[in-house]
Amino acid sequence: MLLMRQTLVRHPEVRATSAFTRVFDAPPLGAHLRVTVLAISVAVLPFAARAQTIEEKAQICAACHGENGVPQQQPFPVPVIWGQQLGYLFFQLRDFKSGARKSEQMTPIAQGLEREDLMALAQYFSKKPWPNLQQPHPAADVAAEAQRVNVSVVCTSCHQEGFKGDGTQPRLAGQGRDYLQKTMTDFRTGARANNPTMTDFMRSITEADTYALAAWLAGL
Repeated sequence: MLLMRQTLVRHPEVRATSAFTRVFDAPPLGAHLRVTVLAISVAVLPFAARAQTIEEKAQICAACHGENGVPQQQPFPVPVIWGQQLGYLFFQLRDFKSGARKSEQMTPIAQGLEREDLMALAQYFSKKPWPNLQQPHPAADVAAEAQRVNVSVVCTSCHQEGFKGDGTQPRLAGQGRDYLQKTMTDFRTGARANNPTMTDFMRSITEADTYALAAWLAGL
């Protein structure tokens, strides 16, 4: 134990990697969330300091967002970022770094990046192919309810026909169902406050409507 402790002290990158590995080997229980965040924070800073290229810096993202663009199972919903719109990715990284968008997972990662890395990472991930999460289509009545809600609030006025997004507006089609549901809930409650327009939209529909929308959009 003494030898191991001395090794970790002399080689902080080993300590960070060990902490990082322990978290993602742990069972995905909500009680481990704060431990997860702490370990990611510890792991990111030495890694970011050593990384020279954007490809190397992007590797830290794969721990949650997936090596092939399919998000890993976590105690919290993780979005698809491969193939997401460039402007949207940049704005979210910027907001995580500034604190305009709160996240126990993303804030320490974004704050460990240089400002010039934000656009470079957004460009890197926006050029990747959007993965197929193979999510099921919802039942006909759920899809009909989601389409009714879309007509009511006109989601396609920003997210475009087919919900592929454009520029600073994110793609929603094929995004993870749990992440879509959490995002809409966070807008409704004010937990996510970096887009007041979305907060207004989400408060104009019911919670049941958001479940229908999440299931429908995920299956597109």
